[in-house]
Amino acid sequence: MTPKKPSIVFAHGLWADGSCFSKLIPTLQREGHEVISAQNTLDSLEGDVDAVHRALERVSAPAILVGHSWGGFVISAAGNHEKVAGLVYLAALSPEAGESVQELIGKFTQPELFSHLQEENGRIWIARDGISHFCGDLSPEDQQLVWATQGAPRAEVLTSTTDNPAWRSKPTWYLLTTQDHAVHPDLQRFVSQRMDATTVEVNSSHVPMLSQPEVVLGLIRKAADTVASA
Repeated sequence: MTPKKPSIVFAHGLWADGSCFSKLIPTLQREGHEVISAQNTLDSLEGDVDAVHRALERVSAPAILVGHSWGGFVISAAGNHEKVAGLVYLAALSPEAGESVQELIGKFTQPELFSHLQEENGRIWIARDGISHFCGDLSPEDQQLVWATQGAPRAEVLTSTTDNPAWRSKPTWYLLTTQDHAVHPDLQRFVSQRMDATTVEVNSSHVPMLSQPEVVLGLIRKAADTVASA
């Protein structure tokens, strides 16, 4: 009997929503995975972890969490859930215990995107002239679509911390985007090596799930095959 394929739960990053994985979900569903993309609040780490936990309750074990950008912080905190068998990070931040986004970003050269952010009413937005630093390898039309549909996180999420990151006890995979202007590639290399993650590099902006979905799917398949055979 063929073993059941792992479930996949996505956690999106800042300035996005769950639909940013739309080029991945139909393929994974056709291949036999249960898939849910959590809709993060971008209000707090706790709220986004709750959103991922609610998604996990709707799928079968074993499950793989896939986090993009800030979503890496979220899955690091949410991944201690008993259903989670593996973690996949996409151009993502992954904390050590007690470490915040601000502290991680501050370890390396500030990425170009951070010079094009605007704070209004406690929310952080990407300015129109900054969208190319977020998703510059998309077409101009698609870049403007990403800008127009961006989520705006609360500033407080940048100082959130977690006590027991799940990557310490769960197998991890990492997609490192070498042309990233939002999470510096050197920072990505640092966190992926710290986690001892199985790492693949791709010549991509910060949104490989939109610009190079086949590469992302390939890494998720590797994780799923490993979890299924464990």
